[in-house]
Amino acid sequence: MNIKVKLIGDCKESNMVSKEQIRRYSWYLFGLIGIVFFWAGVWDGIGSLPYLHNPLISLVVGLLMILFSKKLVSKVMSLGMGFEERADIALNKVHYHPKKHLFHIKYKDKIKKKEILIKANKIKSIEEGFLVFLEDQKEVFIPIHRVTEILHKGKRHWKA
Repeated sequence: MNIKVKLIGDCKESNMVSKEQIRRYSWYLFGLIGIVFFWAGVWDGIGSLPYLHNPLISLVVGLLMILFSKKLVSKVMSLGMGFEERADIALNKVHYHPKKHLFHIKYKDKIKKKEILIKANKIKSIEEGFLVFLEDQKEVFIPIHRVTEILHKGKRHWKA
């Protein structure tokens, strides 16, 4: 009796979660529970104030807090990512932007020891930690960690 096993995909592409990811999300959950307890205490303390007994005022204060917390959470989440992840996200947004000809990418050239500016429409692809662009019909590979800045119409759009 012959049994044939057909493997689909590669081991690297599996949907398994690593121990590091579990540990990271456990700490996120722990921090989230801490934030909930903190705000429960704050609201119990603030609830004794006379002007917050009005539900409309309490609703407005809560909405303002949520608005400010979204700004804070987006900043904190971007700090939690590694540099290459943040740069990769920004470069992918530029690469697939319909007006990418308006963007320029600045990177440090190790050999010339200076910052080089290239047009974003020269980008061919972004793969495995490298930015690939075409120059004189040749592919040039730039490590993503060397990207220092992304400019849009000459103004800073993203900075390392």
